Amino acid sequence: MERVVFIDRDGVINVEKDYLYKIEDFEFIEGVFESCLYLQGLGYKLVIVTNQSGIGRGYYTTGDFEKLTKWMIGQFGSKGIDIAGVFFCPHAPDAGCECRKPDIGMIRQAEELFDIDLKNSWLIGDKNSDIETAQNANIPNTIQVKSGHPFNQARSGAGYIVDSIKDIPKIIKS
Repeated sequence: MERVVFIDRDGVINVEKDYLYKIEDFEFIEGVFESCLYLQGLGYKLVIVTNQSGIGRGYYTTGDFEKLTKWMIGQFGSKGIDIAGVFFCPHAPDAGCECRKPDIGMIRQAEELFDIDLKNSWLIGDKNSDIETAQNANIPNTIQVKSGHPFNQARSGAGYIVDSIKDIPKIIKS
């Protein structure tokens, strides 16, 4: 079975910007490449799980998202980082789908492709809904970053709270 680090995109990998879909507006968060290389070096598969309600709201298209995603994966690849998969929910919050975090549809999609050891995997996100997703999927290891949406730390259910993804090597050791 494989250990996975599930990573939210907006606010964790890139600077949070509402409904981001243009390459020219995409800014990687400082330390993301180094942390992902570190995790990969520990033997984790890296999987991105991201809500993209801008598609469901009509702000941009699935094609726009896919174009940005292809570019982003290329940027990771140029640094020697393999993103094993990108799963996204294109639905608006009121759509009632099973893929929008905190539901676990994206985690289940990843499980269909990979033999995942959820008990020894991690989820890194910036919202409480990310942490709730991990809890709902029985992923015990969670990190909430402060680099995205503001949140009440006292109400976070995360195992760890850090400033950003650059702090991950202080938490995940093996």
